[in-house]
Amino acid sequence: MDKRLRIAGIAAAVAAAVVIMSSPGAPPPLPDPATTKQGNDAVEVLATGLEKPRAMAFGDGRIFITEKPGRIRVLEDGALLDRPLATFRVPDVFDGGLLGIQTHPDFEDNHHLYVYHTYVEGGALWNKVTRITEEGSRLVEARTVIDGIPGSQFSNGGVIKFGPDGMLYIGTGSVSDSSHMAQDPGSLAGKILRIGGDGAVPDTNPVHGSAVYALGFRNPQGMAWDAAGNFYMTDMGPTKNDEINLVLPGRNYGWPEAECSAGGAGGGGGGAYEDPVLCYDPAIEPGGIAVYDGGLLRDAGGKMVMATLRASNLYAVDLRDPGLQNQDIILSGAGRIRDVAQAPDGSVYVLTSNTDGKGFPADDDDRLLRVVR
Repeated sequence: MDKRLRIAGIAAAVAAAVVIMSSPGAPPPLPDPATTKQGNDAVEVLATGLEKPRAMAFGDGRIFITEKPGRIRVLEDGALLDRPLATFRVPDVFDGGLLGIQTHPDFEDNHHLYVYHTYVEGGALWNKVTRITEEGSRLVEARTVIDGIPGSQFSNGGVIKFGPDGMLYIGTGSVSDSSHMAQDPGSLAGKILRIGGDGAVPDTNPVHGSAVYALGFRNPQGMAWDAAGNFYMTDMGPTKNDEINLVLPGRNYGWPEAECSAGGAGGGGGGAYEDPVLCYDPAIEPGGIAVYDGGLLRDAGGKMVMATLRASNLYAVDLRDPGLQNQDIILSGAGRIRDVAQAPDGSVYVLTSNTDGKGFPADDDDRLLRVVR
């Protein structure tokens, strides 16, 4: 087994807990990036040489991966296809480009893919969600379902997921740390948006005619629902105060007026802002999340699996633990981890992010990994 690609069983004695602090401190050390091409008996390396991969989605036996420079890559029959499914013209900005991706719940019938990407119009940066119809891993049709989402160099959000209700949820960025658009209910910046797969605004949204579902976010990175239907979201802070939030319709999560514990309604303080269920200081840079309900990862059932960039670990967070203090490392040594998703077979797939400009890439980075136990 490659010493730099380490697997810790969730209940194993060697598993290390996340350090959660309430005051600034030195960031956690970055593990050496793994360089093995073969993986080991717990981790398989499925694809190498990806360029700034951002997100992944499953459909019809395939895996669709976004690369930030604008390509949708396809893993089919265990091989990464040379030809992208589609290539978007996107601006070269640090946290923008081709970001989130999600397949429609009825993908096998309609072959609809949704992507979140940055574009330039009128000399300004914006974001939109485009619905793609594919056939044979090739683009057949594309149409915009929502656009005019304010964009920026650094905080575009970009995570998109279909919820248990069949609606498409979209996490948008706050544009800049000095902007107050996240607090403006009339702006699409710094929000969780909720629309139908055709772009229509549901009548069940908190405000009639508005796509805004919740507000006051800085840079949403991950979304997931547990078996009870609770909606969790990771929000990346500026230099610290990364958050895991329990998202409720119509609620305000404070950015930029409040970060982490603000004595808000979520913390029982009766204030104007919801507190997160967990805050990280120093920063871990949370990425994608998934609530695991498969049977391959020992003792992981019902736990939130969370990718982290700065902390460079894949964590299992026990949602049943008050305060979510019980957190164990599933995977380390792969460098920065951008996204995580559970496959239909119960295994966990991971995208590394060592070529994003902040990591230390190995020759075969970036990679798609499959954690099987």
